[in-house]
Amino acid sequence: MEVVCSNINGVRSIILMIMLCVIFWTTFSRSTGINSTSTDRLASMAFKHGINRDPLGVLSSWKDSIHYCRWTGVNCSHKHIDRVTSLLLRSYGLVGSLSPHIGNLTFLRLMDLENHSFHGEIPLELGGLFRLRVLELSNNSFEGTFPINLTKCSDLLYLHLINNKLQGKIPAEVGFLSKLLILGLSKNYFTGSIPASLGNLSSLLQLNLLKNNLEGRIPEELGRITNLTRLDLKYNKLTGTIPYSLYNLSALLAFDFMSNQLSGTVYPDIGLAFPRLIVLTIAHNRFTGPIPVSLSNACNLVTIQFQGNHFIGKVPWDLGMLDNAQFISMAGNQLGGSTTGDDLSFILSLVNCTQLQYLIFEDNSLRGSLPSIIANLSTQILFIDFGKNQIHGTVPSAIANLSNLQIFVMADNRLTGNIPPIIGKLHKLRALELFGNELSGRIPYSLGNLTLLSSLYLHENNLFSEIPPNLATSQNLLYLTVSNNNLNGSIPKEFFGLSSSLLFLYFSDNALTGLLPLDVGNMMNLVALNLSNNRLSGALPDTLAKCLMIEYLRLDRNFFHEEILTALQTL
Repeated sequence: MEVVCSNINGVRSIILMIMLCVIFWTTFSRSTGINSTSTDRLASMAFKHGINRDPLGVLSSWKDSIHYCRWTGVNCSHKHIDRVTSLLLRSYGLVGSLSPHIGNLTFLRLMDLENHSFHGEIPLELGGLFRLRVLELSNNSFEGTFPINLTKCSDLLYLHLINNKLQGKIPAEVGFLSKLLILGLSKNYFTGSIPASLGNLSSLLQLNLLKNNLEGRIPEELGRITNLTRLDLKYNKLTGTIPYSLYNLSALLAFDFMSNQLSGTVYPDIGLAFPRLIVLTIAHNRFTGPIPVSLSNACNLVTIQFQGNHFIGKVPWDLGMLDNAQFISMAGNQLGGSTTGDDLSFILSLVNCTQLQYLIFEDNSLRGSLPSIIANLSTQILFIDFGKNQIHGTVPSAIANLSNLQIFVMADNRLTGNIPPIIGKLHKLRALELFGNELSGRIPYSLGNLTLLSSLYLHENNLFSEIPPNLATSQNLLYLTVSNNNLNGSIPKEFFGLSSSLLFLYFSDNALTGLLPLDVGNMMNLVALNLSNNRLSGALPDTLAKCLMIEYLRLDRNFFHEEILTALQTL
């Protein structure tokens, strides 16, 4: 997850300033004379004729009775009378193709056509717009290859072609655009390698290439772009190691390499190399070695995503020095496994992270007792996940202090003791996953107070006694699994109410008795029902056949005395 923060907003302010300056440079003179033979007028009309659909009527002012410099979205020069200098039409839902005659607007400095449904190729004629400073064509459906002639627009400062259907290779000639500050080619279908020539863009502040099909190694030459504040290469097929030269980019605020095939170790002094860093995402790669202890030196870090790699060793104990941290995920690695059983000592320092919202360490080898200090984490915390580790101890009652907690996962560990009833005070809780432990005692009735709860997973424990009927009162409950416990008594009829939202209901492998209520037919949304291996008896209700959405059904190993197939033949 990417967290927006003030420093990144500062970079966005720079982008906005570029566009405003270009508009200021190009606007505010409005000629009153009509020149019907004007090249710019004809080019603008050709643009309109390329539009097949104008749902908001934004082009309704584009007609002969109004001078084209007064048309919506058109600005003309105060110096060169009647020459169009900016075309600013953003988010009007236009459908059509971009006329090649747009290349005749030779005084054009800014073109913003973001958020439309333009299709076809980007005209090569745009290469003739030698005064162009800003080109924003993101969020359309442009096809074909990168328009090579754009590399002739040597004054370009801002080039965004994000979220289109462009394909082929990124041409090396893009490196000729030496004045570029912002380059965004993300969310297309570009293939091949990242051109080494991009290292010539010495003024570049942002390089966004995410969500393409780029492959090969990251060019060493990118380390020459010393003004770079954002380097976003995530969701590609890049291989090899992170070039050492990139650690010279000390101005970086965002370093996004997630979901590639990168390998090797992470530079031990990464926190010293990037002192201004806010976003560090290298998740879902093939990195090995320890988590760099220098991370705490990057004191502005807000987002850290290291999940889905092969990191080993201890989690740095001083992560708590990252006062601004909001999102920390190191799930799916091989962290921990110490013989001393103190792999969770780092949690103590995280108490200092007063803005922390996400703490995710699922699927590692962390050992040790769950520290009660976890209940002293930031009251802003929304998500805690330490599932699938080797953690023992009990769930601290003080966990109720985390009043904003929405997701709490401690599944597949070695926890013992009772589920603290005070958890029922976590009124914002949406998912509680404690399955696969050695918890005992009753299921707390207080869980029925969690009206926002959508997922409750308590299976594979040693819970006993009856299932609290008020668990069914939550209108948001979708998934309830209490299988493989020692629960007894009958199935509360409340679960089969007319307003039931349940999709998955798993009560198997317990000691439940009694009848299956007739009201089971009310569960119109039910997709999976597992009641197998209990002591249920009596006739199987015909109403079960009303559960037309059901895809998975287990009723075996009970004492139903009616042939199951007879009751279910209409399903």
